[in-house]
Amino acid sequence: MNPNLIYIAFALLFWGIGEGMFFNFIPIYLSKNFFLGEQQIGFVLGAFGFFMAITHIPSGHLADRLGRRPLLVTAWLVGLFSTLIMGLASSLPLYLIGAFGYGLTAFVASPLSSYVTAARGDWSVGMALSLTTATFNTGMALGPVTGGWIADMYGMRTSYLVAAGVFVVSSSLILLIKGQPLDEHDPAAPPTNLWNNYRFVSFLSVVAFAVFAMYLAQPLTPNFLEGVRGLSLSETGWVFSAGAMGNAVLAVMLSRVKPRRGFLLAQLMVALFAMCIWRGSALPVFMLGYFLLGGFRAARPMFMAQARELVHESQMGLTYGTLETVSSIIFVVTPPIAGFLFEIDPYLVYPLAIGLILASVVVSFLFSPRKVPHA
Repeated sequence: MNPNLIYIAFALLFWGIGEGMFFNFIPIYLSKNFFLGEQQIGFVLGAFGFFMAITHIPSGHLADRLGRRPLLVTAWLVGLFSTLIMGLASSLPLYLIGAFGYGLTAFVASPLSSYVTAARGDWSVGMALSLTTATFNTGMALGPVTGGWIADMYGMRTSYLVAAGVFVVSSSLILLIKGQPLDEHDPAAPPTNLWNNYRFVSFLSVVAFAVFAMYLAQPLTPNFLEGVRGLSLSETGWVFSAGAMGNAVLAVMLSRVKPRRGFLLAQLMVALFAMCIWRGSALPVFMLGYFLLGGFRAARPMFMAQARELVHESQMGLTYGTLETVSSIIFVVTPPIAGFLFEIDPYLVYPLAIGLILASVVVSFLFSPRKVPHA
């Protein structure tokens, strides 16, 4: 294995531990510490998604032109300082500055995927990308239990400060990776412009619908578990840890099947998550549901592996950036919709999400690339 992949794997493991301590608790933190309602929380999460969305295409383009390592290091450091701001903030505006700064670190996604794809050696694209998903989410499985316990014992703000300390370790590891040569195309035979690539643009629409359907039930489920189901923060931490473990396990499992089939299976798993939260009544059922929600994260390397085969190597960063932008736009528009539905009826979003996911499975089956020629 390329040593750089080992550094990245451990950096992501520690980052997952740190992020897991606070990230899933953000809706609860906004409710308890700043007294926001569910729809207001939905708008905050939507704004968070906006700051994620605006970064991906520029970062993907820069990764193709300037290199990936500088962007990775920058993202790690921005995430560290943003977490410190959230942990030290005693007012909502300052907290939101930190939160939205953390959202900007989403620009790491496309250069990270490009770096891992280029460093994969004999591995398939799907397997290499699943490595990053699995190691990060193994850390995320440890973080929520720790973060929930710290929040119950010392307050939720302390979780952010401890997470920042873990991020220092992760940032030290990412500084060890080496730079990579840039991918170039033959000037005499440039590849098809990405937006004129009909197969890629069509698949982009399939991905957008799938991400929306899978994400709709997620933004306010932490509030549903805490407010409607009556779970404590420690119990909620166990649920989030089960979800992170599902992210890691399912990413590895689905990396062993063809990306097209894995994409379909991942969506069905998310439908089962919504069913468990909607109809379940006990902690083990909620943990099972969040374990199956790992299909949402596992779907990402599956649809990226399919898209990668539709484009030229020199467009890899821009391709991943475009996919991440589409996903992030979904993260902008979906939380306010979820908040609106929550205030009408907190149960309503789950059967609606199940119906949309099943429709998305049909669309993905019909229109995802079946046999893709190598770029």
